[in-house]
Amino acid sequence: MNKGKTSRPIKGLGLCSGGLDSILSALLLQRQGIDVTWVCFETPFFSADSAKKASQQTHIPLIVIDLTIEYMKMMRHPRAGFGKNMNPCMDCHALMFAKAGELLKKEGFDFLFSGEVLGQRPKSQNKNSLRYVEKNSGFDGHILRPLCAKRLPQTPMEKDGLVDREQLMDITGRSRKVQMQMTKDFGVKEFPSPAGGCLLTDKIFSARLKDLMDHHEHIETRHLYFLKFGRHFRLDSTTKVIVGRSKNDNKNLSDHIDKTHDILIKHADLPGPDVILTGNFSLKNIQKAAEICSAYTKSNPGDQSLVKVRSRDEESILSIQTPVTKDLKPLMI
Repeated sequence: MNKGKTSRPIKGLGLCSGGLDSILSALLLQRQGIDVTWVCFETPFFSADSAKKASQQTHIPLIVIDLTIEYMKMMRHPRAGFGKNMNPCMDCHALMFAKAGELLKKEGFDFLFSGEVLGQRPKSQNKNSLRYVEKNSGFDGHILRPLCAKRLPQTPMEKDGLVDREQLMDITGRSRKVQMQMTKDFGVKEFPSPAGGCLLTDKIFSARLKDLMDHHEHIETRHLYFLKFGRHFRLDSTTKVIVGRSKNDNKNLSDHIDKTHDILIKHADLPGPDVILTGNFSLKNIQKAAEICSAYTKSNPGDQSLVKVRSRDEESILSIQTPVTKDLKPLMI
């Protein structure tokens, strides 16, 4: 067991997405006798589901922390800016290492690590980006990238003998041939595909998030979850309508509704979407939301429809004229 210059096992705390690189970086350190723990941060933009599966598969302990409040503060002014969409990858990683560093100090870990691979992503995983993350995390000198360590300057952990540099890797680029061979060596049988996972890289989701941030200084967590589901319409600077596309959308929208601050709208007679009105509940906005609800049922344009409007514990019925769906497109986000 690797004890370095201490009389106890060395403890490493790793950022875990649940992906293959996260798994392999931890197993690589475990093979040296290092006591490995994972931390996974979740927000409405990315979940801990894959990390939990990886923890169950490898029996590596996992700490899950909700990072939404701190993340949204960072999203207002990411120092390194955004990627192609609303993805602040460099500042995202710096924030995660900063929060992991708080655990390092509190729980007595010796260093932090991640599954990052040099050159795997051209913007967020080049040498300058990796250095930016380390400097801006507040834990400069405490971060190890086991899969590409030999391509990077030697860390204090390696110099002090806490980690054996010779047992680390020199992987670079986007090819995953080395990782696939490592899965066989370590007996890793299940892992998610490398693409996806973060909604901030999605064009449509990013457009919705940008609209929300442009119009609202204070954003509640449920507003962020709403962005994942249905069709979105902006009625004015404070008011939105979200229309479920499916039973799954309807369920998720209902799960996140705040009955004291949102209005739920449904067609009174026809099957159709759950519709959430959030923001300014003027009669004009309620009327428009009811029209939008009717437009996404089998009610014909121009027909009179009865629509149920539920606010808090009170329910009323509105009679509206069903609009033409294409006429709503200028309101769609």
